[in-house]
Amino acid sequence: MTALPTSGPAGPTAPGGSEEGPGAAAVRDMEPAFDPLPTHVAVIMDGNRRWARERGLPEAEGHAAGVDAVRRTVSHAVRRGIPVLTLYAFSRENWGRSDAEVSWLLGLLESAIRTETPDLIEQGVAVRLLGRLDELPEATRRSIASALEATAGGTRLRLNIAFNYAGRSEIVDAVRALVRAGVPADAIDETAVAGALYTAGLPDPDLVIRTGGEQRLSNFLIWQSAYAEFVSTPVQWPAFGAEALDDALSDYARRSRRFGR
Repeated sequence: MTALPTSGPAGPTAPGGSEEGPGAAAVRDMEPAFDPLPTHVAVIMDGNRRWARERGLPEAEGHAAGVDAVRRTVSHAVRRGIPVLTLYAFSRENWGRSDAEVSWLLGLLESAIRTETPDLIEQGVAVRLLGRLDELPEATRRSIASALEATAGGTRLRLNIAFNYAGRSEIVDAVRALVRAGVPADAIDETAVAGALYTAGLPDPDLVIRTGGEQRLSNFLIWQSAYAEFVSTPVQWPAFGAEALDDALSDYARRSRRFGR
């Protein structure tokens, strides 16, 4: 598959976007740390196609511009000291889109991971894919396997890319794994299920952000997000950046989490 571009054309940046004046990142880094800072931030990346249509661009350009937003968000998460970041890139329901769009998305994942690997290694980012990866084309799995392995030593940020992912499918897969392992029914509790999920060994998300203005989870980390704080932002994903992430972190820091108590 031909490698696809990983950045979209320049265009107007929505509030919360990435175009900043000189020294903006340095100033932001000097700001007081958010307290508390979430251990795990999960993002439902929404609005790529709407962003492109509003600019008279092909929808594929919205997805390509979304890769730039991933780059900005990952870098800022590293600067902020967020240990775990999970991005919802492609749901199992997305197979219902046109063949051309699905092929573009698969190629974009492939190209982006391979292209960004050196920078991810330099930033100390370890990448992991969550989802039914066995359902992806073999060429795609083969192409990204070495890139993922190359980042395995990263210790500053664990970046999870949910690709061909669905929350209900994840729970089904976890139960099937427990059954195959011969775990007795009476021994299947919340700890056992959590240990069989794709996210086993990771903390549950403290904060779930959805871009594009929608206010639903869309089958994303539905087990893990039981007590997560939810923030919906009108900023479409291609325009998402450091400012929008900081706004969500600030919102989270103001909340009181009681966990049902």
